[in-house]
Amino acid sequence: MSSGEEAQKVRSGLSQLARLFVLGLFAASAGILCAKLLSEIPGSLNSARNPAAETQSLGKLITLSQPEQAPDLAFTAAGGTAHRLSEWRGKVVLVNLWATWCAPCKEELPSLDRLQAKLGGDTFAVLALSTDKGGPAQPKAFLAQEGLTHLAVYNDSSMGAITALKAEGLPTSVILDKQGREVARLIGPAKWDSPELAAKIKAFMDKKSLSQQ
Repeated sequence: MSSGEEAQKVRSGLSQLARLFVLGLFAASAGILCAKLLSEIPGSLNSARNPAAETQSLGKLITLSQPEQAPDLAFTAAGGTAHRLSEWRGKVVLVNLWATWCAPCKEELPSLDRLQAKLGGDTFAVLALSTDKGGPAQPKAFLAQEGLTHLAVYNDSSMGAITALKAEGLPTSVILDKQGREVARLIGPAKWDSPELAAKIKAFMDKKSLSQQ
């Protein structure tokens, strides 16, 4: 083989390698783009159905370093009676935002029902606030079906509580002190009647209110 033919062969080989390299880069870029698009589809579908995306993972209770005054949410009871969150002042309140279409919410509710049965009274209450757009009939039917008798039916069909409490998903739980200030929150489902969480709630209940200090 002449030196010219050998050089031509080398150039041809290099050209082929260059084409393969470019094709490899293109395939990698396409793969990254597809993965990104696929990762965004579930969120888009959830957003189309409801502004609050469902949260599947177990959450962790985060205590605020400084309590923050919670908004005075407006909502209705099962019979249509209007209520305000400020009516619960004087109690430690666990406000739980949920919906009947949210599977993790429904799995969590029995533990909230047991917690209300165990600790509910003059100093503590679980306020399970449904965000179903159809009104209180849906959460009322679900609670009755599941035999959850200790939770009262409250509904915010406007879903304004989600925005007001800056909820990142459902379920979201916010613990308020006796002055109506947020002292802790948990995003995602939890076993609320577990010894660990029940003890933390009792600690909030044992704290004296500002008027007692």
